[in-house]
Amino acid sequence: MRLFAIAASLLLLTACGTADQSPTTAASGGVTPIKLQLQWFYQAQFAGYIAAVDKGFYREQGLDVELLEGGVDIVPQTVLAQGKADYAVAWVPKALASREQGAEITDVGQIFARSGTYQVAWKSSGITGPADFKGKKVGNWGFGNEFELFAGMTGAGVDPGKDVTLVQQQFDMQALLKKEIDVAQAMSYNEYAQLLEATDPATGTLYTPDAFQIIDWKTVGSAMLQDAVWASTPRLSDPAYQQQTVKFLTGTIKGWAYCRDNPVECRDLVVAKGSKLGRSHQLWQMNEVNKLIWPSTGGIGLIDEAAWKQTVDISLTAKNQTGDTVLTKQPSGQAYTNDYIRQALDQAGVDTTGAAFKPETVTLSPGGA
Repeated sequence: MRLFAIAASLLLLTACGTADQSPTTAASGGVTPIKLQLQWFYQAQFAGYIAAVDKGFYREQGLDVELLEGGVDIVPQTVLAQGKADYAVAWVPKALASREQGAEITDVGQIFARSGTYQVAWKSSGITGPADFKGKKVGNWGFGNEFELFAGMTGAGVDPGKDVTLVQQQFDMQALLKKEIDVAQAMSYNEYAQLLEATDPATGTLYTPDAFQIIDWKTVGSAMLQDAVWASTPRLSDPAYQQQTVKFLTGTIKGWAYCRDNPVECRDLVVAKGSKLGRSHQLWQMNEVNKLIWPSTGGIGLIDEAAWKQTVDISLTAKNQTGDTVLTKQPSGQAYTNDYIRQALDQAGVDTTGAAFKPETVTLSPGGA
């Protein structure tokens, strides 16, 4: 994909010294400073990391973790590969594309076990699956977020380069609400909620789920792995960084377990962090993010080989509108490892599977307030 190529070129031009980077030096008092690059602005998508900082779970491990807020122009895996962060949160296909172009990074903790990506249409449109996209205006964000969509269309016999009109969608749902496009990309924990926070002008009340048709890529079979913790591959040869990684993952596990059991408090932590999204929206997001993590049969963060293989297979075969794929070859080297997350699961001392997890029922307010 061309966007991947551009980002990768920038990576190769600017990255320096990653292979020779020494372990983070412990600050006075025996606490080691750590930088974690998030992949977007502060929101409940990252509540587990925020909670691990605020509740002291990282500090219990001897780590002083600084969260680096993401944004439109920030590529987390590039920040990590350049040595400007110790760990990064990034979607697996995007990170794998960067690896193919030279970024030396390894998935050490697959926090989201499930994809949260939807395409959403009006129920009245009659669109129920990707086969119905033919001849329609299909919104997507680009920037590597669209390959589940392309894989779903390809599987349904729809050519994304010929059979649909692709529309560059903003990170909101206004184009769908205004009926400028027929189907829109949405995260279950964010943009979909924006629809249910909007007022139906015909009734003067908020829209309800029965107004919309969700196409869930998990059901279609084209879902890909998303939020994972990535580490520096060269630094993983250093025993000190290995131990640090286990400690970081241990604190992370405890943070996410805390947010599973205390979603309202974690919502409040996110709001206090400065999120621009409202309180009801953030509680919705916390609830939906928990669904992507829990229950976790093998334990939070453990990389499932079948899900990994599906993500790689789609990255190799699903083509965008210009015929490009995320990957051109199988990932080489240490693309992922369960070595450190297994140790962290053993050491966390909390419920790491969430077998009894039950999502909350969240009532959204107008505009997500």
